[in-house]
Amino acid sequence: MNQEVDGIPAGDNDGERAADSGRSDEFLDQFEIRVLAVLAEKEALTPDNYPLSLNTLTNGCNQLSSRDPVMAIAESTVLDVLQRLMLRKLVVEVNQAGARVAKYEHRMRVKWLLEQDKLAVLTTLMLRGIQTAGELRSRSGRLHDFASVGEVETALQFLVDKYPPLVARLAKAPGTKESRYAHLLAGEEILEQQAMADAMAGSASVVRSGSQDRIAQLEEEVVSLRRQMDDLSAQFAEFKRQFD
Repeated sequence: MNQEVDGIPAGDNDGERAADSGRSDEFLDQFEIRVLAVLAEKEALTPDNYPLSLNTLTNGCNQLSSRDPVMAIAESTVLDVLQRLMLRKLVVEVNQAGARVAKYEHRMRVKWLLEQDKLAVLTTLMLRGIQTAGELRSRSGRLHDFASVGEVETALQFLVDKYPPLVARLAKAPGTKESRYAHLLAGEEILEQQAMADAMAGSASVVRSGSQDRIAQLEEEVVSLRRQMDDLSAQFAEFKRQFD
């Protein structure tokens, strides 16, 4: 899914922004989540280039790989997002000696008291949406080397048990064996949306199953009718031979 932003920075009025987005101030919007996640990702992947400049951060937000959804965010919008995150103590501006531009670093590790394994799991959920523990292990390997899926589940449980929780365990999707997980930085709306999607998928599966059963029954009836026709044809041919 591709989401575009017109590049016009959001207004300066925090109250209007919260009202427009329909969320509580305690939650983050999708662009704030993306900016934070990219900062955390690049901290682990490219430590020599961290903290990030505005340009590098914008490119990371608009990256096509390892992103769900893919976004197209203007640099001016990213700057506005950074200002909001700095007010909430989730990002700090770093002025390095001799640097020509300001750079930025996240403070999630400090704000939420997260060790790297927990941060890696949370970051991957922020970047790629709902996932199983197995998917998280394979996708977060460059951020933290998990020896097993069990280690991922331990990190997830820590995030689930925090108060307020940062992650939630979702019900298993129809036809699946593994639990899925979602971050709660944008609130619990995603849980409601996923529950509705699963319910719709389950209903569609029932309909498909019912249709398939009906089709199979009709096919059996057609085969039976063909046998009866063949038998009648044979009987008629035998009856006809008696008068030849």
